[in-house]
Amino acid sequence: MASTHKRVIVRKFDRDTLQGYVAPGALAANGRIEVLNTAGKVVSLEPRDVKGVYFVRDFNDSGDLARKTFSSRPRTEGLWIRAKFLDNDVLEGMIPADLNLQTAEGYMVTPPDTRGNTQRIFIPRTALSELTVLGVIGGPQGRRRRPSADAAQVPMFSE
Repeated sequence: MASTHKRVIVRKFDRDTLQGYVAPGALAANGRIEVLNTAGKVVSLEPRDVKGVYFVRDFNDSGDLARKTFSSRPRTEGLWIRAKFLDNDVLEGMIPADLNLQTAEGYMVTPPDTRGNTQRIFIPRTALSELTVLGVIGGPQGRRRRPSADAAQVPMFSE
């Protein structure tokens, strides 16, 4: 197994789960989600059947999120979003503010509780009924440098 393969728990809409490994760069290759299960077989899933691919630290924990919403305004930089799934479940999280990093297949979301077992969640676009941006956190507007006072031009040649 390559070092780029990460542990995941795939949650499907039919409440079934699948434990295995994925390469994050090729997560939704060819319109399918491919997972190497713990038995060593590649399982190919339709994105419309998948609720989320939960990147976890450990398989022993169920991977359930302790918190699905932020208790206060998040501090990490990015877009604060609220995702509503087709089964009316709601999850808040952070996605990068650079929309060029988002793929056509779905969103890579950082959950509210980063100290839990789940580190990131890949949510296929087909799993969502609604995605709302609640706020833009951080960014360049707070870090702009004040223009320095113009120094007098030093003559280079004597005239």
